[in-house]
Amino acid sequence: MRQPQKGVRCARVLVELHCHSTCSDGATAPGEVGRRAAGRAPAVFALTDHDTCAGHAAAAAVMPGALRAVELTCHDERRSVHVLVYDVAGDARWAELEVLLAQQIAARRERMRAIAARLFHLGIVLDVEPILEAATRDHGRVVGRPDIANALVAQGTATSRDDAFARWLHDGGPADVPLARLGIADALAVVRAVGARASLAHPHQHGDRAGKLLRRFAKEGLDGVEAYYGRYDPGERARWLAVARALGLTATGGSDWHGEDGVQLGVEIPDDAGKALLAWLGRG
Repeated sequence: MRQPQKGVRCARVLVELHCHSTCSDGATAPGEVGRRAAGRAPAVFALTDHDTCAGHAAAAAVMPGALRAVELTCHDERRSVHVLVYDVAGDARWAELEVLLAQQIAARRERMRAIAARLFHLGIVLDVEPILEAATRDHGRVVGRPDIANALVAQGTATSRDDAFARWLHDGGPADVPLARLGIADALAVVRAVGARASLAHPHQHGDRAGKLLRRFAKEGLDGVEAYYGRYDPGERARWLAVARALGLTATGGSDWHGEDGVQLGVEIPDDAGKALLAWLGRG
């Protein structure tokens, strides 16, 4: 194989398959995310809000060709696992996944009410109904503990979101209520049924356990891994590329952008990796 000359940069391609809008925990409206993506002109783009595709239409209106996608919250052995799901079939079967997402959203809303009840027993009165009503008006935005933390700050009960989490809302905290999560195997069964593709999001969060997850579930449809992650240094990226090669998985990429100042949408990946990724997504 011909080796690139020293000092000559290999051809690269920009992709964005992991970013968020105000439909979940992002700071930017979905249409604006799409507009910014269009300005960057990635080879492939998907808005991946948590457990909702509510922002897809607005993003796709200004970013033609945007993939419909979602970051699905699953669990394995009582730990959260996020799976990026991409609609490569583009047909009516995706409606089955939308049913699953609706169930997840309903579970999140009931969790909000349960957390408010726990706070009440701790002597803290917080009405979550206005939060839920506002989320419904805002494209059916997904709600969660950060919304409660913000409300506690707004009413002066907590000094900051971090303070609210540290005192009451952290995992296992006095006001925390575990969210009923979807098992990975059950989620992947739906992914296969709708003809979609699935990739393990930010594998570094799982450490060595990520490799075990991928080995267990690759044949069930988890055949991608987010090796090109916007916050990886070269060493971390090389680690997950090695895992992808060893297990025969497709390396996916995204910035995990939530609207941070000074951070751009998209990650650059080598041209050959881009071609493999596009083929995996049915766009090769």
